Amino acid sequence: MKLKNSVALAATCLTLVSAPAQAGGMAEPLMEPEVIAEEAAAGSSGFVLPLILLVLIAVAIGSSGDSGATF
Repeated sequence: MKLKNSVALAATCLTLVSAPAQAGGMAEPLMEPEVIAEEAAAGSSGFVLPLILLVLIAVAIGSSGDSGATF
């Protein structure tokens, strides 16, 4: 009975010690390259289109043809 307990204890210890090596493997983990986005190009053009749209609306309002209106 004593031998049976010793074998069971040894098998349990061996299983617990070898589990991390089997789960992850012994190979080096592959790292994905870091992607760096250029923010300067996107940030500077973010206000140009709304500004052009605002100018076009102002020109359209200004040349509406109603010459009697004053602001």
